[in-house]
Amino acid sequence: MRTLLRSVALLALVAAPALAAADGDGPVNLLKPEWGLMFWTLIIFGAFAFVIAKFAIGPITQAVAAREALLREALDAAQADRAEAQRLLAEQKAQLDAARAEGQKFIADGRAIAEQMRADMLAETKQQQDELMARARRDIETEKSKAIGELRREAVDLALSGAGKLIEKNLDDATNRKLVEDFLASVGKSR
Repeated sequence: MRTLLRSVALLALVAAPALAAADGDGPVNLLKPEWGLMFWTLIIFGAFAFVIAKFAIGPITQAVAAREALLREALDAAQADRAEAQRLLAEQKAQLDAARAEGQKFIADGRAIAEQMRADMLAETKQQQDELMARARRDIETEKSKAIGELRREAVDLALSGAGKLIEKNLDDATNRKLVEDFLASVGKSR
């Protein structure tokens, strides 16, 4: 209601110069100065400026200040949120880097363990191979010794048989055998 009354009063003030100028002489020349019109225009302008300054500029200034404060708070909150987001991002990056480093460490440890196991298995295989070779050499030596002993016995038997046929007389087996074995041993030493 109060605003409506103010609006009507302002309308009357604005309309007053126009009514004063319309005295019915004919067309109005706007370029010709009319002192009455100028007076009323200045009075109305002054009243209007006073009313605006008294009732409108204060609330408009307060609204602008409030809006500015809200914008400033929003900017401050946005900056704080941005700083928090950057901090969280840096923290996440650090955790990710730590996880990557730990993963690389696990991979390196796994590789080292695999290399160690490979080296151990190679050493064990080499040891088993050496043992097999040593056993095979022993077996070969044993078989060789048996074969040589058997060949000697057969050679002695053949020599005795051949000598017995030559002499046609069979001498004592133990004495003959000892004689041939001594002869073969002396032949083996001379070689």
